[in-house]
Amino acid sequence: MAKSGKSSQKSSASAKKQAPVVVDRLERPPVDDPSAPLLKKIFWGIAAAGFLYMVGLSFGSGINADDKFQVDYSQKLVQYYSTFGKDTTALNIPEGNMHLYGGFFEVVTGFANKVLGYTPDQLAYHNLRHASSAILGWVAILCAGLLALLIAGWRAGIITLIVMLLSPRFVGDAMMNPKDIPFAAGYMMAIYNIAAVFDRMPAPRRINIVGLIAGLAIALATRAGGLLPFAMLFLFAGLHFLLKNGGFKAFSQTKLLKKYLLIVVGAAVGGYALALLFWPFALQKPFENPFVALSKFAVLEVKIRVLYEGVNVMSDKTPWHYPVKWILYTIPLAALAGFAGSLLWLGRLLRRYQPLWVMMVLFAGIFPVYYVIYKNSVIHDGWRHLTFAYPPICVAAGLFWHELARTFSERKYAQWAVYGAAALLTVDAGAFIAANPKFPYVYFNPLAGGIKGAYGKFETDYWGVSVRQGLEWMEKKGILKPDMDETIVIATNMYYSAKELTAKYGDKVKIKYLKWEKRCDDAWDYALYPTRFLDAAALEKGKWPPDNAIHMIEAGGVPLLAILKDNGKNCSLGMAAARVGDWPTAIERLQAEIKNVPDNELAWAALGQVYLTVDSLELGKAAAEKALEINPDDSQANNLIGMYWLYKNDGAKAKEQFEYSLRRDPSNPAAWYYLALIAQSQGDYQTALNNLMSAIRTAPNFKQAYELSAQIYDRLGDPTRAQQFRAAMGQIK
Repeated sequence: MAKSGKSSQKSSASAKKQAPVVVDRLERPPVDDPSAPLLKKIFWGIAAAGFLYMVGLSFGSGINADDKFQVDYSQKLVQYYSTFGKDTTALNIPEGNMHLYGGFFEVVTGFANKVLGYTPDQLAYHNLRHASSAILGWVAILCAGLLALLIAGWRAGIITLIVMLLSPRFVGDAMMNPKDIPFAAGYMMAIYNIAAVFDRMPAPRRINIVGLIAGLAIALATRAGGLLPFAMLFLFAGLHFLLKNGGFKAFSQTKLLKKYLLIVVGAAVGGYALALLFWPFALQKPFENPFVALSKFAVLEVKIRVLYEGVNVMSDKTPWHYPVKWILYTIPLAALAGFAGSLLWLGRLLRRYQPLWVMMVLFAGIFPVYYVIYKNSVIHDGWRHLTFAYPPICVAAGLFWHELARTFSERKYAQWAVYGAAALLTVDAGAFIAANPKFPYVYFNPLAGGIKGAYGKFETDYWGVSVRQGLEWMEKKGILKPDMDETIVIATNMYYSAKELTAKYGDKVKIKYLKWEKRCDDAWDYALYPTRFLDAAALEKGKWPPDNAIHMIEAGGVPLLAILKDNGKNCSLGMAAARVGDWPTAIERLQAEIKNVPDNELAWAALGQVYLTVDSLELGKAAAEKALEINPDDSQANNLIGMYWLYKNDGAKAKEQFEYSLRRDPSNPAAWYYLALIAQSQGDYQTALNNLMSAIRTAPNFKQAYELSAQIYDRLGDPTRAQQFRAAMGQIK
């Protein structure tokens, strides 16, 4: 019996030795939170208050300029689904390429507006869209807080919530951004639920699986970049499977492997299929068109002029640090310092908290920024295309502030000092939201000198949402009212929002689209112009708004929008007279305009053009120089100085001036044309042709450039090329 017992003990010991040892590389001590019941109430109380605060703010927002495309797409999607696919206009929308975007937000809000009977010419239609955007912004914030909570406990979640709710750029976008905010919501839902699902493996909660599928679907059903969280799902689920279950030995656990695969593949297929239901273009070729859209957005075909570091440049010519500097200058200091701290303390955070989720947070915040820099992607309007990367940045900041405070857990005063420092670094941002609740998205932090320091160097109200406040001021002053006797003509470069917000006045208000530099091309009574697309030099010299501004909409002490009044319509009448060659009338009217509005650079430049035309060269040069005092970047005035030297037969000075003009504005086709004329006169035909091609690339309808090219090819004995240019010129309407 004793011998048998010894044999049994040896057998048991041998079995223990042979049993595989599973090394859990993700195991960390539990996050202790002795005040959990109270902190839980605080967390959800802040979240609930944040919901009301964000939805409430959304009702005061103006209409953003991109809604021209978004609303049109929404209506076409409603038609597509209402006709069960018979109306196919939503499948190809050349203007704005909207068909390349998923239609989740547009379908949901489009049908909601249809059910309620709202149309785009009613403010209620846009209010519903803005409130829906605010709700999705809140979802992104809540998921960020929940992710911080999952990793480090209630305090980290609370800090993350507060930092995000006091982030003016994110909150401001949530009020009226129907693309970047829904995408951020889907992205954060997916990321949070990836962590929540696999943190509970092998028995995840159903609500988190549903949340994961919904997050993946919303992200992809908003834009093709929503494929990123799908990739993250496979990456971090695979890493969790290996690190949690002993590395490659985990593959021997067949039942567990099947469980992981079922959840990962099931969530991915479910999210992908659900996304396609909101995206007609992708439905046509489910496994091809989403990737076609992604390839298009990798190079973002839309190129516009942007203001960056005090220089107006095209969005495809911005330096690599464009998104980085915008982020550094426009997020609250608490988020910035906290994120930097999380990187410095990364080792500590990885040792204390679930390392895989800490790394996922950092990857989710850093990789998108790195990728657009690496791909040299075209982005504009600050960092709004990277809005989805901001919630993970705030999660990282929340983890850092919480961990810093935790190190002083034995010294309460020091701990409260940490919380006080974090709170102090949100004061500036919170105060800006409170002072500018209609457009908090124009915020700049103290690193940029606030919005005053950024004015003239960076875009402020690039979406023109302040047009609403401008129109409301006109209504308050009785300029716009239901019983107007005469029609009022309003000029603006933000046509869509002005048109929709004045639709209630019917034919009593007429909106005219005129670019700022073309505002004298037609007559108007009042004008609404935000700082968007204005020359940096004019803004920095303090020459804007002009003398005929009767009111300004401001934020932080700087103008966002000017309301102008035209008395006499002298500028437009003067230019009209010049177009038909009525020089005396043109001079008379333009001089009258200058008397009324001395800082109207367009009138000075137009007067200079007329003087040069009638051989009053010195007067023309003086008028052009006056225009340049007001706006050194004015292309016409710079070209006039060059023309003055041409009339003086000084080709060297003329060339120098036109080259200077191009440095001020590379998209100045007239300067290229005149440089070509100078090169032709010197017998340098190749240079002349190169300059003419630059003019044509900049302005494809520039007929004189085609004609001069044809003449040069005739002289070079190449009639075939000459005919090609004349044929191209003949096709220009």
